[in-house]
Amino acid sequence: MSEHGAKVVVVDGGYDHYDAERAILAPLGAELVVAPCEGDSERVVDVAHDADAVLVRETPLPASTLERLPRCRVIVRYGVGTDNIDLAYAADHGIQVANVPDYGVEEVSEHAVALLLAVKRRLFERDAAVREGRWGDVAKTPIHRTRGTVLGLIGAGRIGGAFIAKARPLGFGRVLVHARDRLPEGTEPAEIDRICREADVISLHVPLTDSTRNIIDERRLGLMKPTTILINTARGGLIDETALAEALAAGRLRGAGLDVFAEEPLPAGSPLRKAPNCILTDHSAWFSEEAVQDLQRKAAEEVRRGLTGEPLVNPVRPGR
Repeated sequence: MSEHGAKVVVVDGGYDHYDAERAILAPLGAELVVAPCEGDSERVVDVAHDADAVLVRETPLPASTLERLPRCRVIVRYGVGTDNIDLAYAADHGIQVANVPDYGVEEVSEHAVALLLAVKRRLFERDAAVREGRWGDVAKTPIHRTRGTVLGLIGAGRIGGAFIAKARPLGFGRVLVHARDRLPEGTEPAEIDRICREADVISLHVPLTDSTRNIIDERRLGLMKPTTILINTARGGLIDETALAEALAAGRLRGAGLDVFAEEPLPAGSPLRKAPNCILTDHSAWFSEEAVQDLQRKAAEEVRRGLTGEPLVNPVRPGR
C-alpha cells in the first residue's frame, strides 16, 4: 500500500500504457502496480496480497485466491464476462465486483456484421481462388442474397441491438429475437428452437452462464436449415464446437463466423480449424484504439468509485 492511499494491482497486461488509470486514481493517492500474472492465480497472491483493488482481464480469481487477498475491496474486470471471478465468494466477503459492459459495442457489432458478410459472400474462398490463379469458378458453391431472409438473435442487449441496427440495411425480411429484456423495435419474440428452425442467419449475444453453456448444441444445430449461417462474437462456450464442426463438414450448415472459443487460443487440434466456410478470428471483435481507451478509463473509474464508497455503475453479483 502506498504511503498516501490504496494499492491497486493490475494482474493482466496487454495495454501499451496505463496513463488513464494513473490519472484517475492519482487524486486518491493510490499506487497503481502493473504485475501481469499470465493466468497464474497463485502469482496473483504474490503480487496482490496487500491490494485494496484488483483490475483483471483473463486471469482466474477463484475463492482459493480471493481468500488470500484480505485487503481487497474492489475487483473490476477489463471487459464484460466475469466467469473467471468467483462472484459468490466475493459477495459473501464484501468484495465489490464490476465489469465494463458498455465499451466496444460499436466494434463487436461491426465485427459480427463483417463475419456475416464474409461468410455469406465466401470472401476468403474467393480471395484464396484469386491468389491460386483460379478465376470464375464462383458458381461451384451456392451464394444467396440477403434481402427477404430471416435474421435471428439469441440475446439483444447493447451489442445485439447495435448489430440489428447495422444489419437491417441488408434487407432482412424479419428479425426474430430471444431476449429476457425488452425487444428492439420492429423485431419478433421467438423461442430459441424457433429461431434455429426459421432463421437464415443466427447471431449470439448472451453471456456465458450455466444456463447458456452449449446453448447451441447438436440438437439445435440439427434444427437449422442447411443454408443457415451462425455468428458468435459473444462467448465461446455458447456453442458445442465439435458438433458445429461436424455439421459444417457434413454440409448441414452453410457456414459460421466465430470470434470466440471455449478454449483460447484455439487449440491446434480443434476441428473448427478445418471446417469448411468457417471464418475464425482471435477474440478481436472488441478492438479499436478508441475502445481500448474507453475500457481502461471506465474500469479505472469503477475502481475509484469502489474505493471512495460511491455506488458502482456496473456492479456484478452472483446469478447476474
